[in-house]
Amino acid sequence: MANEELPANDHRRLGAELGLFAFSDTVGKGLPLWTDKGAVIRRELERFIVDEETRRGYKHVYTPDLAKIDLYKKSGHYPYYQDSMYAPIKVDDEEFMLRPMTCPHHFELYLSSPHSYRELPIRYAELAKLYRYELSGVLTGLIRTRSFCLSDAHIICADKDQAMAEVRGALDLISFAVGTLGLEKGVDFSYRLSLGNRQDDKKYYKDDAAWAEAEDVLRQVLKSQDVPFTEAEDEAAFYGPKIDIQMKDVKGKEDTAFTVQYDFVMPKRFKLTYINASGKEQETVVVHRSSVGSIERIIAFLIEKYAGAFPLWLAPMQVLVLPISDAHHEYGKKVFDELKKQNIRAEINLDSDTLGKKIRGGKTQKIPYLIVIGDKEVSSQTLTAEGRTEKSEGLTISDLVTKLQTEIKEKK
Repeated sequence: MANEELPANDHRRLGAELGLFAFSDTVGKGLPLWTDKGAVIRRELERFIVDEETRRGYKHVYTPDLAKIDLYKKSGHYPYYQDSMYAPIKVDDEEFMLRPMTCPHHFELYLSSPHSYRELPIRYAELAKLYRYELSGVLTGLIRTRSFCLSDAHIICADKDQAMAEVRGALDLISFAVGTLGLEKGVDFSYRLSLGNRQDDKKYYKDDAAWAEAEDVLRQVLKSQDVPFTEAEDEAAFYGPKIDIQMKDVKGKEDTAFTVQYDFVMPKRFKLTYINASGKEQETVVVHRSSVGSIERIIAFLIEKYAGAFPLWLAPMQVLVLPISDAHHEYGKKVFDELKKQNIRAEINLDSDTLGKKIRGGKTQKIPYLIVIGDKEVSSQTLTAEGRTEKSEGLTISDLVTKLQTEIKEKK
C-alpha cells in the first residue's frame, strides 16, 4: 500500500514523512533501515529502559545473535518455532541459527557458575536483537518485522512465592514505563491473561498441575493490581501462561506490546538449580518479561499515539533556531552553539527563505521548540521559545537551556 493511501496517523506514513525509517526490497522485506532521526528515538528509549532496569536490580548482559541449533533443541523451542526460524547456517560441520528468542542464552549464562539461594532472584536483562521469519503477508511496518530488538529479561527465582513477587515487580516496571511514555491504562492498552489448553499436549508442555498452579499465580497477581483483564485460552507460551499487555494500532488492530510469563518447563530442561538454605540442590522457577517490548513495535505505537509529535525527550530534533535575516545570524549561531554544547538536539536554518516558510518547515517536522531571532532578540540578548502549546518570552540563553534540560529530565 502506498503511503498516501494510509491513514494520516499510520506510523508507516508518518515514519516516511518525518524521515524516521525506510524499507528496501534489496535489503529484504520486514527489515527496517533506521535514519539518524529514527535512531535518536531508539537510543533514548533504550537508555531510558536500561537505566531504569539497572536501578531496579537487573543485570544487563550481552549474548550472541546466533547459536548452535542444539541450544534450541535443548530448550524445546526448535520443534515449536521451527517454521518461524531462519534456516540453519552450516559452519565447520555444525549448524547455527539466528536466534528468535533470548532465554536459552540467559539460561546458559546462569549455568556458567554455581548459585546459592542468597543470590536469588537473579534478573538477567538484555536489549536483544532477534530474528523471526514472519510470513510476508503479516509484515506491517514496524509492528511486525523479521528483525527486531526486544527489551528482554529472565528472572531466576527460588520458588513460587519469589516468582509471584517478581511478576508484581515486572508489572510495576511496565506500568512505570508506559506511564513515562504517556500511555494510559484502559485507553492505550489492556491486560490479558493468556492460558494454555490442557487437551493440547503437542502445543503445550504436559503437566496439568503445574499449569493450574502457574495460571493461579498470574491470576492472583492481576487481581492484586486492581486492573480489568480478560482471559484467553490457547494463547500461552508452550512452557507456561503469561500476562500480555495488549495495544491497538491506528486501525484498531490489537497486538501484544509487553508480556510477563511464568515458566515451569525451562528449569527442568536446563537443570536450573541452586543450593538452598538446607544445603541441598533445588529447582528454580523462571519469570520471562519484556518491559517496553520490541523497540520497533513500541515506536510504531508511539508514532501513532503522538501523531509524530514526540515529547521533547524523545524528539529527534528538539529545537530549531530561526534567524530572520543575515543581520541575526551571529546571535543565532551563538544560541545554536550553546544548545549543542549542552547536548540539546538543535538545528539552525540560515537559508534565505521567508520566516513563514521556515516556521512551516519546523512545524511540519514537528520540532517541539522554535526560536525566532530578530532585531528585538539581538538588541536585548533574549529569546522567545515557541512550543506546541505555550510561548516563553524574555529568556536568556541560560534560561532557555535550564527550561529545556528540566523538561527533558522530567520526561514530560
